[in-house]
Amino acid sequence: MSAAMKPIAITLGDPAGIGPEIVAKAFAQEPQLTRGCFAVGDLACLRRGTAIAAGDAPPLAIAVIDDVAAVAAVPPRCIPLLQVGAPGAEPPPLGVVSAAAGRLAADAVVWAARAALRGDIAALVTAPLHKEALSAAGVPFPGHTELLQAEAAAHAGVAVPQMPVRMMLANDELRTVLVSIHVSLRDAIEAVTFERVLQTLRITDRTLLAALGRRPRIGVAGLNPHAGEGGLFGREEIETIIPAVQAAQSQGVDAHGPFAPDTVFMRARRGEFDAVVAMYHDQGLIPVKYLGVEKGVNVTLGLPLVRTSPDHGTAFDIAGSGRADAQSLVEAIRMARQLSGVTAAASCP
Repeated sequence: MSAAMKPIAITLGDPAGIGPEIVAKAFAQEPQLTRGCFAVGDLACLRRGTAIAAGDAPPLAIAVIDDVAAVAAVPPRCIPLLQVGAPGAEPPPLGVVSAAAGRLAADAVVWAARAALRGDIAALVTAPLHKEALSAAGVPFPGHTELLQAEAAAHAGVAVPQMPVRMMLANDELRTVLVSIHVSLRDAIEAVTFERVLQTLRITDRTLLAALGRRPRIGVAGLNPHAGEGGLFGREEIETIIPAVQAAQSQGVDAHGPFAPDTVFMRARRGEFDAVVAMYHDQGLIPVKYLGVEKGVNVTLGLPLVRTSPDHGTAFDIAGSGRADAQSLVEAIRMARQLSGVTAAASCP
């Protein structure tokens, strides 16, 4: 089966949060976009999610499937679900951190990651996890990115450091790629090395070249205010970032900078750059999220699979209220189709 005809898996995320609800809303609100997609997780959790999403209306039906090949036969207005593990009698309580919820969420991601690595599915879209719940469940990873990196490394038979990954946050106005992800600010500064900056530029170039069909123009943010002001505010730009940019340029990467972090994102938004490489988590994510969390999509770069996710968390504070907005998940599905080459039309019977 060609990649364009393979289904897309959508994991339910932490069932104590809004994940199952927004998955149900995505299927209800975007029937064509979600045609050829299927949910991965627990039946009781998705049933509760469909009921919350529907409010006073009848909830969408759920068709439990045993194999991804069965997705195509599921009728419209029905959510295909691949049950991972034995079905639970009751879902974990809403809005509460629990090991049970963390385990259900992690098991769904592991199943879907392995299916993607085998080539059984075209892409993986993940509803939000809760890092505390993962830890309570004994999962030795702080989030999706690290878990997927470990699965990909194991599949390839290499050590985890040999499977470098990066996080890209994107919306229709801005893309930003991070040199480091979930580490303390002190450790993030230490992570700004020649090798990591160069590696980030290479990964960004390779991914966006495939997605855009042309070489991307990449702006690079400095680490220090005013990009160091010629060494007055720090020498990381002079000693680390500029050499990495020059090395990337020598390899054909269309990289520029480093530029002052407080202006480079505005320049990218105006169209000067296709993406910005940011030196640490909050430097890169604040500009994207300011433009609207409902539009943002998290993309893991560097993996031998396509993975996207909404740009928000589990929202325990509104779980069960019916107020969760599925737009970011919808955009994540749309981007997964774009990156994997699966069009909505190709998935329709």
